[in-house]
Amino acid sequence: MTDLFAKSEEQNFARAAPLAARMRPRSLAEFVGQRQLLGEGKLLRRLVAARRLGSAILAGPPGSGKTTLARLLAGETGSPFKQLSAVTTGVKELREALAVSRDRVAVGGSPTLLFIDEIHRFNKSQQDALLPDVEEGVVVLVGATTSNPFFAVNDALVSRSRVFMLEPLGVDDIRELLERACTDAERGLGRYHPRLEDDALEFLAAVSDGDARRALGALEVAVLSARDEANPSAPIVIDHAAAAEAVQRKAVRFDPTGDDHYDCASALIKSLRGSDPDAAMYWLARMLEGGEDVRFLCRRLVILASEDVGNADPHALPLAVAAMQACEFIGLPEAQLTLSQTVAYLACAPKSNAATVAIGEACRDVREGTLLPVPRHLRDGHYAGAKRLGHGEGYEYAHNAEGGVASQDYLGVERQYYRPVDRGFEKELAQRLQSIRERLNAAKTPPKQEGP
Repeated sequence: MTDLFAKSEEQNFARAAPLAARMRPRSLAEFVGQRQLLGEGKLLRRLVAARRLGSAILAGPPGSGKTTLARLLAGETGSPFKQLSAVTTGVKELREALAVSRDRVAVGGSPTLLFIDEIHRFNKSQQDALLPDVEEGVVVLVGATTSNPFFAVNDALVSRSRVFMLEPLGVDDIRELLERACTDAERGLGRYHPRLEDDALEFLAAVSDGDARRALGALEVAVLSARDEANPSAPIVIDHAAAAEAVQRKAVRFDPTGDDHYDCASALIKSLRGSDPDAAMYWLARMLEGGEDVRFLCRRLVILASEDVGNADPHALPLAVAAMQACEFIGLPEAQLTLSQTVAYLACAPKSNAATVAIGEACRDVREGTLLPVPRHLRDGHYAGAKRLGHGEGYEYAHNAEGGVASQDYLGVERQYYRPVDRGFEKELAQRLQSIRERLNAAKTPPKQEGP
């Protein structure tokens, strides 16, 4: 009787589950995507075939199949499966799961495949609690994370696990899942006989951003909302408009504090440095739509104006600073116009990192070399007794010299840190600097000896 009730409860839960849960693959043969891990001859496929999986960390975006893959790995290797969520599990529950696996191994059973979802949410003590049993092989740990495991998971745990990076599913993969859901009468929507038009299929596959859960959820909403309860046998046709309505506003996948934040910021800066305004505009929009902090964007643009544009376009820095002030004053959504203008200008501006290189080389000399004494004629001569020390003696006032440049040594050794590039305004600076350095170098050249 208990088994009968259990089976009935299982069926009830299955009916209540969303389409994405019902359509989980039941074998690796049904698993879609991640060919870089599961393709013929790939490491994960070979480990499963040899039943030598070992502990692993599955890292990837939502909807890429981490949980499903963990379940399939347990089934393919014949391992008992235990799932925990790092969001709701404490050390007590974790230790209990480890103890059950240890007891099973002690009597000759297989180690439990312990799947921990969002493992990066465990604190250090919780992650450390896993180490002894992972090292001894008492459990096969499979952790899932949407964050970069090399930042979010303890080094000790990462070093004892293989890290597998899952990618967002491709458009073809999502399309295959949607078509399978429309024809599967047992677990999917096949009993409703929906007809998904090609443009609707392409739209759902593209708008889901590689998230199978999102695509299947939108499909389920579109089909169920199109059913005519008064006429259940009426055909269900999902066109582009119905698919778009089911999706509503697209949710942009972006974590302002995680990898998305750093990766998109890196892409924005590198696009600006590479003078591609179109790519830079896309990454700016991606960050704005994802909720990025406008102050962070402004700071990055001000930095880039000096770091990568520099004196090739001296207007870049005042423009970036003005944009920062304007964004602080007006806020979103209008601030995106100011940011767009600034990004377009910085991308198209001539580029120079000469000032960046110069300060880097000078700081390295200060840190690693012998500190240079201030030349006596440049030292402060405005206090009592300075004259007796000879401070300031021989200093030439530049404004009294021809062209405003005195033939004078300002460092005491031969150094050239600032090397203007042959682009933009720095090309003019380079020509000017050449004549300046010729005059300055005259003061460093020792006088010629006359006669024997």
